[in-house]
Amino acid sequence: MSEDLSASSLDTGHRESLLGSIRSMMEELAEGEVCFLWMEDKESLERWKKLREGSEQVTPDGAMLVSPIWLDGMDDRASIEMSSLSDALDTVFGEHDSAGYIRREEEKLVEEGSSLKQSQAKLERRAMQQRRAIEGFMQKAVVSQELGKAIQENWEHVNSIISQFNRAVSETNWQKVSDICQEVEWIGGVNIDKKTIVAYLPDEEGGPGTSVTLEVNKTVHQNAQRYFEIGRSQKEKAAGAEVALNKTLDTQSREEKRAAKDAAGGRLRSIKRSRKFWFEKHRWAILSDGRMFIGGRDAKGNDSVVKKHLGPKDLYFHADLHGAPSCALKIKDGMEIRDKVADGLPEGVSSLQITQSLDGPDEGLELPQKILREGAQIAVCWSRAWGSGGAAATSFYVRPSQVSKKTESGESLGRGSFVVRGQRHWFRDLRLELGMGMGIVNGVPLPVIGTAESISNSFGRWVRITPGTTKKENVANSISKATGLAQDDVLSALPPGGCTVEDFGLLKRES
Repeated sequence: MSEDLSASSLDTGHRESLLGSIRSMMEELAEGEVCFLWMEDKESLERWKKLREGSEQVTPDGAMLVSPIWLDGMDDRASIEMSSLSDALDTVFGEHDSAGYIRREEEKLVEEGSSLKQSQAKLERRAMQQRRAIEGFMQKAVVSQELGKAIQENWEHVNSIISQFNRAVSETNWQKVSDICQEVEWIGGVNIDKKTIVAYLPDEEGGPGTSVTLEVNKTVHQNAQRYFEIGRSQKEKAAGAEVALNKTLDTQSREEKRAAKDAAGGRLRSIKRSRKFWFEKHRWAILSDGRMFIGGRDAKGNDSVVKKHLGPKDLYFHADLHGAPSCALKIKDGMEIRDKVADGLPEGVSSLQITQSLDGPDEGLELPQKILREGAQIAVCWSRAWGSGGAAATSFYVRPSQVSKKTESGESLGRGSFVVRGQRHWFRDLRLELGMGMGIVNGVPLPVIGTAESISNSFGRWVRITPGTTKKENVANSISKATGLAQDDVLSALPPGGCTVEDFGLLKRES
């Protein structure tokens, strides 16, 4: 595109090209492999470096500037290279505060307009608007028809007004006649631009009554016909609105029948979503106390879990296997079970509300051993231990301050890799076993993963999942058909490998 192009002259192709370039630039900035942070002076930088040796989660005091490119005019002695622009901004402004705000806004967007009740209410509102439109069109049609007849019935009166008005205009001009008409009782107004007047028809007593708009350059018959045409047009609009209303009512009927059929079969209605919850980018599960447990799906996801979602009071979990996902047990983020009766859900389905203010300890290390063991068990189920053929595995947890991206020699590790220093808290002989229940999370139907024990206590219908030979795609398909949950959501919730499923009412409801 030429730089001389004005914004108002951009066509669709120009706009799409511009948006594509902006998206590409933003992605490069967010995912770029280098960025620079400048401190106020060299001493501020050295103080921050020393603090970072104990923990990577230290906000720099004296940060002055962040840039994705090197700036020649800046002091190189007060600069430090960061992994990306996003990481640099998170470091300066506090990644967990910003991440928490983003999560809350995303949850509002996902929840908005998502439930079946809202869909039905939307159809009802549409039907009501269409009924009102039909009524309005018909009222206008009747009024227009009556005015056309009234003009015909008062032919001499209307013809006299038009003739006298046109004679006056020919003798003077429109403006003078318009001024004079303000004193004429049979004329209510003059529109010079449209060449129309508002005239009154005589009532039963012979005085000014109903008003009509007359085009003075047309005959009485033509003015009456114009009102008849308006009436016919309004009737056609009413007929079109009637067709639209019938379509809406048909859609309502189909929705109600489908909802009744799904309810009878214990299935939920999947919904189309423009965006997902923040935690769906990762592996996620809910512990028995409602706390959120997340893990990376790949190296990039591991970095995101640790850098963006592992708060200073959370806990870091990792299976004792190479390549296992980095996991975070969130101390305040999680879900609370709501009143499922009020939500009108099928039997065995739980309604959950996302929260960032769970009750209980403020430090991860203060959580009960039962909760910690659940997190450790889920961590091994997400690792390659699932497909190894074993029945149990080992996992550990540490404080976030023990997790670092740099080795003892100061070298930075690659994407997805971290160094854990200090004492580790171990859990051994952890069973390779998970549970999955049906949930409505902030109005969105989702499969919910946890340990088999915690899921069985929170969901009336659930399945126990253990390592097996059935492909996870086939398992996801079976669960999706039986529950109405989106197959992609079920597939992303399953462990990384073949499965065996033991049903407790999720696949086949008890009679």
